[in-house]
Amino acid sequence: MHTMMRLRLSRLPLALAVAALAITTAQAADAPAVATAPAPRLTVIHCAHLIDTVAGKMLGATSIVVDGQRIREVVSGNVTRDGARVIDMPAGDTCMPGLIDSHTHLTMQFGKDTYAEKFHLNPADYAIQSTVYARRTLLAGFTTVRNVGDDHNESIALRNAVNAGEIPGPRIFSAGQFIGTTGGHADPTDGYRWDLQGDPGPKDGIINSPAEAWKAVRQHYKDGADLIKIMPSGGVLDESSSSENPQMTLAEIQAVVAAAHDYGFTVAAHAHGAEAIRRAVLGGVDSIEHGTFMDDRDMHLMKQHGTWFVPTIIAGEFTMEKAKQGWYPPQVARKALEVGPKIMATAGKAYKAGVKIAFGTDAGVYPHGENAQEFVYMVQAGIPPMYAIQAATMHAAELLKHEKDFGSVSTGKYADVVAVPGNPLQDIAVMKQVDFVMKAGTVYKRDGKATPAALQSSLGM
Repeated sequence: MHTMMRLRLSRLPLALAVAALAITTAQAADAPAVATAPAPRLTVIHCAHLIDTVAGKMLGATSIVVDGQRIREVVSGNVTRDGARVIDMPAGDTCMPGLIDSHTHLTMQFGKDTYAEKFHLNPADYAIQSTVYARRTLLAGFTTVRNVGDDHNESIALRNAVNAGEIPGPRIFSAGQFIGTTGGHADPTDGYRWDLQGDPGPKDGIINSPAEAWKAVRQHYKDGADLIKIMPSGGVLDESSSSENPQMTLAEIQAVVAAAHDYGFTVAAHAHGAEAIRRAVLGGVDSIEHGTFMDDRDMHLMKQHGTWFVPTIIAGEFTMEKAKQGWYPPQVARKALEVGPKIMATAGKAYKAGVKIAFGTDAGVYPHGENAQEFVYMVQAGIPPMYAIQAATMHAAELLKHEKDFGSVSTGKYADVVAVPGNPLQDIAVMKQVDFVMKAGTVYKRDGKATPAALQSSLGM
């Protein structure tokens, strides 16, 4: 009886979050809901230009025939189909697949008050905020994201709500809680005074042995995560002294990977330092996130093992600038000023070395919805515009092991289509001006404005 009561009470914050979400989402639509005729099953999008991410080419006039949630045909020229709704894109627009951000944190957004807010905000508060960030991300053209870590599995609940059509947002693959070691970048009590630290364990994502690694991964399976995120090196925004020291042993990493692969998970590794990157690659992880101090040996190993690299240049640039503005405690500011100037150069060097790159931004470290600034930084790093777009489409889909479902505008894939006003191969900055967003056949943005689908939910409507 007492166990059942505790279970019910533990679920109360999420119940409150869902109830509040129903109210706030309903209020977001200024006009009351009105009955509308069902949309035609077929939709034809007329694109003046289309980026073929598989071939790496810019195509001319192309028609995309959408049947329900998926693409039925991709046809050269402007065609029509009986009974289909026709969407004529502006003559200067370029269509492309829905974008994928491989490194987001939709349940938080860092600011000047973040270090104090963690003592005031509850999981329900972060859950409510995440619905706003999810919508901003979708309207920025990112129809799919990999959410690589939160503190209380809020992103799993967010994913479920999006999948159920209760709120608008990108397709989410959630890592649930971070996995790391005591006092490391994943430790939720790092920087707390002694009487508040407690002793987080595998259920909280904190491990200190291979055996505990197995337990933590199995807990993630029980929680309903989609992938695993580990912290084998220090980080920038925690209150420890180092951003690059190794914080997991090779044996611990190997145990996480073995357990994860047993359960069908991929493993993303937050790693700034060269030694941590080396251990993570040898341990069998699927991707290295950030990789700031990656050296030639690491790059060689990554090519040998087929390990993906997710650079997150925007996070380094943003934190460097905010450190200069006094946003962070002194030790955090020092680390931000060490990492910021290096991360762009590392990305460019890794590209030239032939390391596989998937697009990711660390959204939440900077404001959600500004994800496309990463394209600008990638090009500044020496990465060609077409490759940068491929990194955010077909490469990211391959990293997720869902290349059959999205990553290109192709027959049979989900109808995830976005458009920008101009040619991003000539001016990559137009990626920040997405004016059309379709996810799985539903239009969320058109002519630069959110549609009713982006404002309404199935709750209370």
